[in-house]
Amino acid sequence: MAGTIADDIRSKLGDLSPAERKVARVILSGYPSSGFETVAVIAERAAVSTPTVLRFVGRLGYNGFPDFQAALRGELDERNASPLTLYEAADDAVDDDGSAAGLMSRSARLFSGALTRTLAEIPPHDLERAVTLLSDRKRRITLAGGRFTDLLAQYLGLHLMQLRDDVRFLPDRDVERTALLASLTRRDVLVVFDYRRYEDDKVAMAQLTQERGGKVVLLTDTWLSPVSAHAEVVLPSQVSTPSPYDSLVPTLAVVETVVAGILTTLGDEAHRHMQHGEDTARRIGLV
Repeated sequence: MAGTIADDIRSKLGDLSPAERKVARVILSGYPSSGFETVAVIAERAAVSTPTVLRFVGRLGYNGFPDFQAALRGELDERNASPLTLYEAADDAVDDDGSAAGLMSRSARLFSGALTRTLAEIPPHDLERAVTLLSDRKRRITLAGGRFTDLLAQYLGLHLMQLRDDVRFLPDRDVERTALLASLTRRDVLVVFDYRRYEDDKVAMAQLTQERGGKVVLLTDTWLSPVSAHAEVVLPSQVSTPSPYDSLVPTLAVVETVVAGILTTLGDEAHRHMQHGEDTARRIGLV
């Protein structure tokens, strides 16, 4: 799966002229909606000339501004796709013979490729920052998942509970959820899983956390949830799959990589916490 236009812009920042970099920053600051402004508006916001904006989109490989916006619209269609629309748009002619062996071969290619790209494209600094935040025992961790990704939020949270204190899940009941969000402070870290189609409540919660001085760690797809505007750390994953449903296989690998990093960072503290939990579980007959 190709990267986003925003990824392409970031990768080319070092090759742009100072004026073109101003255009790039204006588009990235409000991405993707900023890309649908007129050339004149973007030029005014960047304090550059309109020809500079046109040179910028040419540097990205587009034949003019309408071509750039058409590509952006195509990306937004992918960004907002549902399993139903992906199913209806799917090409019936797949590159296997319909057999179980063909399906497994195709799945192996898709999953292995998505996993390799995901782990290769996450900036090491972002992974390190996520591990640092989630390892800080002075911070309180809250995890929030989506329709399907709640399973992964639970998976990460249960691991964290074995390694440290002050880990909780976002409650389902309105009163409890409101009370939790109203009590957010600078010591809080909100871990959000948000994949297309993105959920508006996640943006509001992330914004609230940021306003209270807390930190947001976002796990999302390559199109980037709107939560990214309020996140301290963004860990994107590829979602290629042999079905119309986005794959969470690469995200699971990212989660387990983060857990491994936390174990290394906490060291003996994690071991003592695990031992205490094991002893407690034995005393109450759970193991």
